[in-house]
This record gives sequence, C-alpha cells and structure tokens, in this order.
Amino acid sequence: MRINRREAGLLLGGLAGAAFTGSAFAQADYPTRPIKIVIGFPAGSGADTVTRFFAARITELAGQPLVVENRPGAFSSIAFANVGGSKPDGYTILWTGSSIMAGGRHMVRNMPFDPNKDFTPVAAFADFPFVLVVGAKSSVKSASDLISAVRAKEKATFGHFNPPAYLATAYFNSQNGLRPQPVVYKGAADALPDLENGTIDFMVMDGAFAIGAIKSGKIRALAVTSAKRAGELPDVPTFIEAGLGSFNFTPWWGAWFPAGTPKPIVDKFTGWFKVVAAQPQTADFLRNVAVIPVAEGPEEVVARIKSDRDMWDKLAKEVGMTPQ
Repeated sequence: MRINRREAGLLLGGLAGAAFTGSAFAQADYPTRPIKIVIGFPAGSGADTVTRFFAARITELAGQPLVVENRPGAFSSIAFANVGGSKPDGYTILWTGSSIMAGGRHMVRNMPFDPNKDFTPVAAFADFPFVLVVGAKSSVKSASDLISAVRAKEKATFGHFNPPAYLATAYFNSQNGLRPQPVVYKGAADALPDLENGTIDFMVMDGAFAIGAIKSGKIRALAVTSAKRAGELPDVPTFIEAGLGSFNFTPWWGAWFPAGTPKPIVDKFTGWFKVVAAQPQTADFLRNVAVIPVAEGPEEVVARIKSDRDMWDKLAKEVGMTPQ
C-alpha cells in the first residue's frame, strides 16, 4: 500500500498527537505508583523525623505511598547523585538541606551533579535553626561563659557532624578568637553522649535533634543561629542577642526533582507541600521539634538558594573551609 506525502504527514501528526495526549494523561493521573524520597541523613535524625512526617501527610493527598530511602554519607552528595541521575518522571525526588544545594562546592571536591542545572526545585517546607549547646553538667550558663571557658582551657574541643554545623561553629570561633579542636562524628546521636559527659566542650546542633535532649535536661542551649528565637526555646537568645555578631544562619529543608521533570508534576507536588504546611497539625508538630514551617514554591526556592550561596561563599572564605 502506498501513501502520498499529505497522508504521511497526517499519519505522523496523528501519532505525535496521540503521544502528546498519552503523556498529558500520564501527568494528569500522576502518581500511579509509589514515589521514592531520597535523603542524605540517617534514620532517626532530625531531618529524617521531619521528612517522614511530611511524607505521611503527602501520601494521604497523593493516593500513593511516599517511601523514604536514607542515603547518608559524603555530606549528602550520595543522595544528591542518586536523584540527579534518575529518570525525570516524578517518581524519585530529593529532599535535602539547603546547604548541599547552596554550598556543596565548599564541601565536596568533585560534586557529581550541578545543583543549578541538574535539578528542578519543587518547594521549601521547613527552616531548621541550629543551637549552640553544652552538656547539662557544664558550669557554662551562657554564650559569654562559653567564650571565657574555651579561652581559659588549654585543649578545648567541639563536636561536629556535618558542614552546616561546622560552618556555624567555625564562624562562632573566628568571631571570638577561639581555637578549640574539632572532633568529628557520624551524626548528632553519636556525639550526644560525649557532649553530656563533658568529653567535648560544646557543639552546634540542628534544633530538630537537639530539642529532645534539651527538654530532657541532658544538654543546655546557649543561643540559636536564626534571626528570631525558636518557638520551643523562648528563653534562649539568638546569636545576635547574645552579642555573637550579626549572624543569621538558618539552614532549610527543600525538595528537588531531576531536571526535565514535567512542570505539571512539579506543580502538583508543590501544591501538596502547601496543603500540608497549612494544616494545624503540621504547625504543632514542627513547633515541638523547634522547626519553623515554610510554604514556598520553585521561584522562592531559587531566590533562597541564590542568597544562601552568597552567604556560603562569604563564610567559607572567612573560616578557611576547603572541600573534602
């Protein structure tokens, strides 16, 4: 059977239209199977706790389970690479702290993917203030006490377990002329016993993890890194209030798809985040873990990253931070 050019054109056009229609229907029906969330933090961490809360709420809206896959290590770049190389179909998504996206080049020598080119922003949904802490048995009662104690001690030490915590601590040290020795841990949970018994003198921890130990009396909070006091720690001053310089360091948690993910899928997921953020139980849950709820879409995420990148560049230079 022979067909002329006009008939061939109509046939190809019909096939293309059918393919487009099928793709549109697939996006409209999204999701039709479980969605994998990849995070670069271990199970039981503050980030993991917040992730699983949001995953459970979004599961109810999506009609499909959101399955959390913990891929800790290498400053979250393992999780970063896992999602960056995934198919952009909406079924693999990275939930991570802003630090790897804004300051990754200061942490990892050879970043496996470009945060700007290889990922599509979805939402920012939680601010994570960090907290300057000491063991509850320590004689230190304030940030100024800590500065005096570290200066007086021959070999003072501080613990850290990720680049944001290290950056915040290094800034605190540099602003106050302190030279304590760092002790590196795999995670906050590993450092906690040494902080409690005085093996290390102080730490900067994410509030989502630290709040439990603070409330139970195991550790003492001296200052928070955010611009405003944390809701669950109303008596704890900010770094600025404590006279520690004009420091406002609040890492945040966001979501990114691989670049090329269709906009209708991105928009649908952004909408789910905003619905969950508006629920009263979300505000209650986040307040209890010293996290601040956020409901921002892709454009706001891009603006946040730009601002954070400028901050990371400045602070990393000031404290002499080098990629590993």
